[in-house]
Amino acid sequence: MTEQTVQHTRAAYDEVAVSYAEMLPDTRYEAAPELAMVQHFVESIPQRPAAVLDAGCGTGRMISHLSALDPELVIAGSDLSPAMLAEARSRHPALELVAADNAVLPFADERFDGVLAWYSTIHTPPHRLATVFDEFHRVLRPGGTLLLGYQAGTGQRRLDKPYGHDVDLVAYLHHTPYVRNALGTAGFRVTAVLDRDARGAFEKHPQGVVLAARL
Repeated sequence: MTEQTVQHTRAAYDEVAVSYAEMLPDTRYEAAPELAMVQHFVESIPQRPAAVLDAGCGTGRMISHLSALDPELVIAGSDLSPAMLAEARSRHPALELVAADNAVLPFADERFDGVLAWYSTIHTPPHRLATVFDEFHRVLRPGGTLLLGYQAGTGQRRLDKPYGHDVDLVAYLHHTPYVRNALGTAGFRVTAVLDRDARGAFEKHPQGVVLAARL
Protein backbone atom coordinates (compact mmCIF):
# COMPACT_ATOMS: atom_id res chain seq x y z
CA MET A 1 0.00 0.00 0.00
CA THR A 2 1.12 3.57 -0.61
CA GLU A 3 1.60 5.79 2.43
CA GLN A 4 -1.59 7.64 1.54
CA THR A 5 -3.52 4.36 1.39
CA VAL A 6 -2.00 3.22 4.69
CA GLN A 7 -3.10 6.45 6.38
CA HIS A 8 -6.60 6.21 4.89
CA THR A 9 -6.99 2.57 5.97
CA ARG A 10 -5.70 3.34 9.47
CA ALA A 11 -8.12 6.25 9.86
CA ALA A 12 -11.06 4.17 8.65
CA TYR A 13 -10.40 1.38 11.13
CA ASP A 14 -9.83 3.88 13.91
CA GLU A 15 -13.32 5.17 13.15
CA VAL A 16 -15.05 1.77 13.15
CA ALA A 17 -13.08 0.05 15.94
CA VAL A 18 -15.72 0.12 18.68
CA SER A 19 -18.49 -1.01 16.34
CA TYR A 20 -16.24 -3.71 14.88
CA ALA A 21 -15.55 -5.10 18.36
CA GLU A 22 -19.27 -5.18 19.14
CA MET A 23 -20.32 -6.75 15.84
CA LEU A 24 -17.47 -9.30 15.56
CA PRO A 25 -16.62 -10.27 19.14
CA ASP A 26 -15.46 -13.81 18.35
CA THR A 27 -15.39 -16.44 15.58
CA ARG A 28 -19.18 -16.89 15.30
CA TYR A 29 -19.12 -15.84 11.64
CA GLU A 30 -16.31 -18.19 10.61
CA ALA A 31 -17.37 -21.37 8.85
CA ALA A 32 -16.32 -24.78 10.16
CA PRO A 33 -13.71 -25.39 7.40
CA GLU A 34 -11.88 -22.15 8.25
CA LEU A 35 -11.88 -22.93 11.96
CA ALA A 36 -10.52 -26.38 11.16
CA MET A 37 -7.65 -24.75 9.27
CA VAL A 38 -6.90 -22.49 12.25
CA GLN A 39 -6.77 -25.54 14.50
CA HIS A 40 -4.53 -27.28 11.97
CA PHE A 41 -2.28 -24.20 12.00
CA VAL A 42 -1.89 -24.40 15.79
CA GLU A 43 -1.22 -28.12 15.66
CA SER A 44 1.32 -27.66 12.84
CA ILE A 45 3.55 -25.26 14.76
CA PRO A 46 6.64 -27.36 15.52
CA GLN A 47 7.83 -25.67 18.71
CA ARG A 48 6.25 -25.80 22.19
CA PRO A 49 5.67 -23.47 23.89
CA ALA A 50 5.25 -21.60 20.63
CA ALA A 51 5.59 -17.88 19.96
CA VAL A 52 2.84 -16.73 17.59
CA LEU A 53 2.17 -13.39 15.90
CA ASP A 54 -1.37 -12.40 14.99
CA ALA A 55 -0.44 -10.02 12.17
CA GLY A 56 -3.34 -7.65 11.71
CA CYS A 57 -4.96 -8.71 14.95
CA GLY A 58 -7.65 -6.03 14.91
CA THR A 59 -9.66 -6.11 18.14
CA GLY A 60 -8.08 -9.39 19.23
CA ARG A 61 -10.86 -11.86 18.48
CA MET A 62 -8.52 -14.40 16.88
CA ILE A 63 -6.08 -14.00 19.78
CA SER A 64 -8.89 -15.21 22.04
CA HIS A 65 -9.52 -18.16 19.73
CA LEU A 66 -5.84 -19.11 19.52
CA SER A 67 -5.53 -18.96 23.30
CA ALA A 68 -8.54 -21.24 23.65
CA LEU A 69 -7.00 -23.76 21.25
CA ASP A 70 -3.67 -23.75 23.09
CA PRO A 71 -3.35 -21.77 26.34
CA GLU A 72 0.44 -22.19 26.26
CA LEU A 73 0.88 -20.13 23.10
CA VAL A 74 2.92 -16.96 23.63
CA ILE A 75 0.96 -14.54 21.46
CA ALA A 76 1.88 -11.08 20.22
CA GLY A 77 -0.27 -8.93 17.98
CA SER A 78 0.17 -6.12 15.49
CA ASP A 79 -2.33 -3.93 13.70
CA LEU A 80 -2.35 -0.81 11.57
CA SER A 81 -5.04 0.88 13.68
CA PRO A 82 -4.30 2.20 17.20
CA ALA A 83 -8.03 2.22 17.98
CA MET A 84 -8.40 -1.43 17.02
CA LEU A 85 -5.40 -2.20 19.22
CA ALA A 86 -7.01 -0.35 22.12
CA GLU A 87 -9.96 -2.72 21.86
CA ALA A 88 -7.56 -5.67 21.74
CA ARG A 89 -5.69 -4.40 24.82
CA SER A 90 -8.93 -4.15 26.76
CA ARG A 91 -9.38 -7.88 26.18
CA HIS A 92 -5.73 -8.94 26.40
CA PRO A 93 -3.94 -6.42 28.64
CA ALA A 94 -0.93 -8.64 29.32
CA LEU A 95 0.05 -9.23 25.69
CA GLU A 96 2.49 -7.35 23.47
CA LEU A 97 0.30 -5.50 20.97
CA VAL A 98 1.96 -3.00 18.66
CA ALA A 99 0.89 -0.64 15.89
CA ALA A 100 2.47 -1.73 12.61
CA ASP A 101 1.97 -2.26 8.90
CA ASN A 102 2.34 -5.91 7.86
CA ALA A 103 4.94 -4.79 5.34
CA VAL A 104 7.17 -3.30 8.08
CA LEU A 105 6.91 -5.36 11.27
CA PRO A 106 8.81 -4.12 14.36
CA PHE A 107 9.97 -7.58 15.43
CA ALA A 108 13.37 -9.27 15.37
CA ASP A 109 14.35 -11.77 12.70
CA GLU A 110 13.17 -15.34 13.37
CA ARG A 111 11.27 -14.42 16.51
CA PHE A 112 8.08 -16.41 15.91
CA ASP A 113 7.15 -20.05 15.42
CA GLY A 114 3.85 -19.14 13.79
CA VAL A 115 2.24 -16.17 12.04
CA LEU A 116 -1.50 -15.83 11.55
CA ALA A 117 -2.66 -13.29 8.95
CA TRP A 118 -6.41 -13.74 9.16
CA TYR A 119 -8.03 -11.52 6.53
CA SER A 120 -5.39 -8.91 7.27
CA THR A 121 -4.09 -8.77 3.67
CA ILE A 122 -7.45 -7.81 2.16
CA HIS A 123 -6.37 -4.17 1.77
CA THR A 124 -3.04 -5.19 0.20
CA PRO A 125 -3.05 -5.12 -3.62
CA PRO A 126 -1.96 -8.47 -5.09
CA HIS A 127 1.25 -7.03 -6.52
CA ARG A 128 2.25 -5.93 -2.99
CA LEU A 129 1.73 -9.33 -1.36
CA ALA A 130 5.35 -10.27 -2.04
CA THR A 131 6.57 -7.51 0.29
CA VAL A 132 4.27 -8.69 3.08
CA PHE A 133 5.23 -12.34 2.58
CA ASP A 134 8.92 -11.43 2.72
CA GLU A 135 8.28 -9.77 6.08
CA PHE A 136 6.39 -12.78 7.41
CA HIS A 137 9.31 -14.94 6.28
CA ARG A 138 11.77 -12.68 8.08
CA VAL A 139 10.05 -12.85 11.47
CA LEU A 140 9.41 -16.60 11.30
CA ARG A 141 11.95 -19.17 12.41
CA PRO A 142 12.97 -21.86 9.88
CA GLY A 143 10.21 -24.45 9.83
CA GLY A 144 7.72 -21.96 11.26
CA THR A 145 4.11 -21.95 10.11
CA LEU A 146 2.10 -19.25 8.32
CA LEU A 147 -1.69 -19.22 7.90
CA LEU A 148 -3.42 -16.79 5.57
CA GLY A 149 -7.17 -16.19 5.30
CA TYR A 150 -8.69 -13.99 2.59
CA GLN A 151 -11.58 -13.46 0.19
CA ALA A 152 -10.70 -15.46 -2.91
CA GLY A 153 -10.92 -14.38 -6.52
CA THR A 154 -9.71 -11.49 -8.65
CA GLY A 155 -10.44 -7.80 -8.68
CA GLN A 156 -11.40 -5.43 -5.92
CA ARG A 157 -14.48 -4.21 -4.09
CA ARG A 158 -15.40 -1.05 -2.23
CA LEU A 159 -16.66 -1.31 1.32
CA ASP A 160 -19.25 1.44 1.64
CA LYS A 161 -20.10 2.54 5.19
CA PRO A 162 -18.68 -0.59 6.85
CA TYR A 163 -19.91 -1.35 10.38
CA GLY A 164 -22.38 1.53 10.07
CA HIS A 165 -19.79 4.31 9.74
CA ASP A 166 -19.40 6.91 7.01
CA VAL A 167 -16.05 5.65 5.74
CA ASP A 168 -15.03 3.78 2.62
CA LEU A 169 -12.38 1.15 2.08
CA VAL A 170 -11.05 -0.78 -0.90
CA ALA A 171 -10.61 -4.51 -0.40
CA TYR A 172 -8.82 -6.85 -2.80
CA LEU A 173 -9.67 -10.41 -3.71
CA HIS A 174 -6.69 -12.75 -3.85
CA HIS A 175 -6.40 -15.53 -6.43
CA THR A 176 -5.16 -18.64 -4.64
CA PRO A 177 -2.74 -19.79 -7.39
CA TYR A 178 -1.15 -16.33 -7.28
CA VAL A 179 -0.94 -16.49 -3.48
CA ARG A 180 0.76 -19.89 -3.70
CA ASN A 181 3.29 -18.66 -6.24
CA ALA A 182 4.07 -15.55 -4.22
CA LEU A 183 4.60 -17.64 -1.09
CA GLY A 184 6.97 -19.93 -2.97
CA THR A 185 8.98 -16.96 -4.20
CA ALA A 186 9.16 -15.63 -0.62
CA GLY A 187 10.63 -18.90 0.66
CA PHE A 188 7.59 -20.84 1.83
CA ARG A 189 6.35 -24.35 1.08
CA VAL A 190 2.56 -24.55 0.84
CA THR A 191 1.26 -27.50 2.88
CA ALA A 192 -2.55 -27.10 2.80
CA VAL A 193 -5.09 -25.08 0.81
CA LEU A 194 -8.79 -24.44 1.34
CA ASP A 195 -10.93 -22.79 -1.32
CA ARG A 196 -14.70 -22.75 -0.89
CA ASP A 197 -17.68 -21.04 -2.44
CA ALA A 198 -19.52 -18.21 -0.75
CA ARG A 199 -22.22 -19.27 1.72
CA GLY A 200 -25.36 -18.14 -0.06
CA ALA A 201 -26.56 -14.66 0.82
CA PHE A 202 -24.33 -14.59 3.88
CA GLU A 203 -21.14 -14.04 1.84
CA LYS A 204 -20.52 -12.28 -1.44
CA HIS A 205 -17.23 -13.93 -2.33
CA PRO A 206 -15.47 -17.29 -2.12
CA GLN A 207 -13.04 -17.74 0.76
CA GLY A 208 -9.44 -18.95 0.66
CA VAL A 209 -7.06 -20.21 3.32
CA VAL A 210 -3.45 -21.24 2.77
CA LEU A 211 -1.10 -22.91 5.25
CA ALA A 212 2.62 -22.74 4.53
CA ALA A 213 5.93 -23.58 6.19
CA ARG A 214 8.97 -21.30 6.15
CA LEU A 215 11.91 -22.92 4.43
